[in-house]
Amino acid sequence: MGPMYRELAKAAFGYPIIDNHAHPFLKSKHRDAIQYEVLISEAHGDALNDAVHTLPCLRAAAQLSQLFGLIGDDATWEGVKKKRLEFDYAELCKLCMEPTGIQCILFDDGLGGVAEMAEEVNWHDQYTVSPSKRIVRLEVEGQNILQDILAANVNSSLSIDILCDTFLKEFTNYMVNTAVDDHVVGYKSVACYRTGLDVDPAPCSADELYECLASVIEQFKEKGSIRFEHKALNDHLVKIVLDIAGKCKKPIQFHTGLGDNDITLTKSSPAHMQPIIKAFPETIFVLLHSSYPYTRDAGYLTSVYKNVYLDFGEIFPFISADGQRTVVHQVLELAPTNKILWSTDAAWWPERFYLATVQARQVMYEVLAGFVSKGDLTEAQAVSIVKMAFFENANRIYMLGLQPNVSILSPQS
Repeated sequence: MGPMYRELAKAAFGYPIIDNHAHPFLKSKHRDAIQYEVLISEAHGDALNDAVHTLPCLRAAAQLSQLFGLIGDDATWEGVKKKRLEFDYAELCKLCMEPTGIQCILFDDGLGGVAEMAEEVNWHDQYTVSPSKRIVRLEVEGQNILQDILAANVNSSLSIDILCDTFLKEFTNYMVNTAVDDHVVGYKSVACYRTGLDVDPAPCSADELYECLASVIEQFKEKGSIRFEHKALNDHLVKIVLDIAGKCKKPIQFHTGLGDNDITLTKSSPAHMQPIIKAFPETIFVLLHSSYPYTRDAGYLTSVYKNVYLDFGEIFPFISADGQRTVVHQVLELAPTNKILWSTDAAWWPERFYLATVQARQVMYEVLAGFVSKGDLTEAQAVSIVKMAFFENANRIYMLGLQPNVSILSPQS
């Protein structure tokens, strides 16, 4: 028996997608540099070994086995890991990407390890109809700028006030330049990982910044590298970019909720962002990763603030199918459907893009078909929601100017 709602199925399973948040593929020579279980879990270290016993892993193994042509006793997680190594890397990428229907990808290239092991942003254009675009991760760019200043002055005694002034000018200039760079369509903050989402809208003092920078200098002397995890400094940089983003009308994405154990879970709810959202009403905030498990908090903010949008990504394939359906239900409880976006949050391997899109398309169909069957929506309204969530909303707020390639998954003649 075919789908009950044919037009809805046509849209859910075939409409082009703008993936509004992802990370680059590993280069072929680094394809095995990262433990493969990262594909289906945010766990790290010994905890990652337990990921193979989760429902997301069992489901991913079944879906990838089908894609790779594995049957019987070979259709297991270990079978998948073995089979994928038999493919030429370019062949694997094509096999995984062709069925996704992704038309355009917005890449955050600031993830740790990307600079050393991953492809550059536009390398991925061979797998999409429309050119890839860049999302600038502000904390990483700030670290790079400050580290360059410190390295250039390692043999001189730069006073803390001059260092602060020099750094903030260079950071601001860099971000202003990205505001007029057509390749950059938005910004990203990982404040959630560093000092929490309770970004203070009040200005910080010069003394607070000096204290933070003194700590960063000591970190650089000890390790030869720096990581911003100093609240006054982090909050100040976020506010600089929020102001620039508001003026150039480029959205700023915030990691919220679901992440590895580097986050403080109690500070990862977007509810903490209410004061900073109020303080920057002209800036578009995109709450990433479904804010899981705080999806309802995110839905509320999306409903009461004109400048807040909700991305329901990363849960595909990181939580169970039932969990995914629950999250999509929670997104739709309150969030305006013209303010929801979708992403893979994929990183490292093409299999993640495949799993995320296959699962998201199935769940969107199932949830919306349920609403239609109960009379809560017409089929035409459900189709419209799919098109907005998968393509139209992202196309509008990131000012991409794309036309949907509606034949993207049509059989080739």
